[in-house]
Amino acid sequence: MNKKENRMAVRQTVEKAVLRDEQNQRIQFAAANPVQEVLKSLHTTLRGLDAEAVAVSRTKYGSNKVTHEKKQSLAKCLAGAFINPFTAILFCLAVVSTITDMVFPYFALLGSAPEDFDPLTVVIILTMVIISGTLRFVQESRSGNAAEKLLAMITTTCTVTRREQEKIEIPMDDLVVGDIVHLAAGDMIPADVRILEAKDLFISQSSLTGESEPIEKTPSRSVQKESITDYTNIAFMGSNVISGSAAAVVVSTGDATLFGSMASAIAGEAVETSFTKGVNAVSWVLIRFMLVMVPLVFFINGITKGDWLNAFLFGISIAVGLTP
Repeated sequence: MNKKENRMAVRQTVEKAVLRDEQNQRIQFAAANPVQEVLKSLHTTLRGLDAEAVAVSRTKYGSNKVTHEKKQSLAKCLAGAFINPFTAILFCLAVVSTITDMVFPYFALLGSAPEDFDPLTVVIILTMVIISGTLRFVQESRSGNAAEKLLAMITTTCTVTRREQEKIEIPMDDLVVGDIVHLAAGDMIPADVRILEAKDLFISQSSLTGESEPIEKTPSRSVQKESITDYTNIAFMGSNVISGSAAAVVVSTGDATLFGSMASAIAGEAVETSFTKGVNAVSWVLIRFMLVMVPLVFFINGITKGDWLNAFLFGISIAVGLTP
């Protein structure tokens, strides 16, 4: 990692830390203050926002979209499909086979006739590499495209109060800070919200905190807690309503939510599967054996027999024999 990448990583870490502090302060203020003060700080009312206020809030606080893992470029996908330790072994063997089976016989450096020229081994190895890499690339591309199509089919909405149209249903991504949200049993919490009114409201936070039992949420002011998930008048994005109904005001959206900060922290390179880790581990074991055995056999055979060329070829055959 160069200096520029280091600076970028440090800056991103600082930005995330600042964002978390702002998020915690906003949640703590909303939980500890009366409803009217919270609404005033968010520049909204119980009647909701008008079109102009929605635009201002979206500009100031951002959209209600959570950072997801970015789709890899075509070049990166191809590189990931073809570049791995096992492919490196096969490619090295292809290079060696090219020298021993094609280059040496062609120039008659081994005392062989030109008709000993044999490209079959090289063709077989390269064909294996191309076929395996292509299959991996095609399968990963298909699975990625299928997942994107499934996500595109899913439309998540929420019910809000806005001054022009009273209660309306909008896509969750269009939600902004200050919107008045109406919740009912079965709804997913669309953002981090402060409960304004509630009737027998129970919410499951198991996806965030691991608590198996639903938590009752009320509109009452709360004293300061050690953890923001302990506030009984705050509901968080990613949790869902088990029973009851409520009205709430949106305090944080998108990456500024608790769920968003967790998602953006883990968004990045896909984690290797156990199968891939196993293949790479076996490949590195083979490489280490080759790095030790080939030079050892080469020098022992060369010193004892004095034929360094045949010793080299014998060492190469050891490398080939170690590769399944």
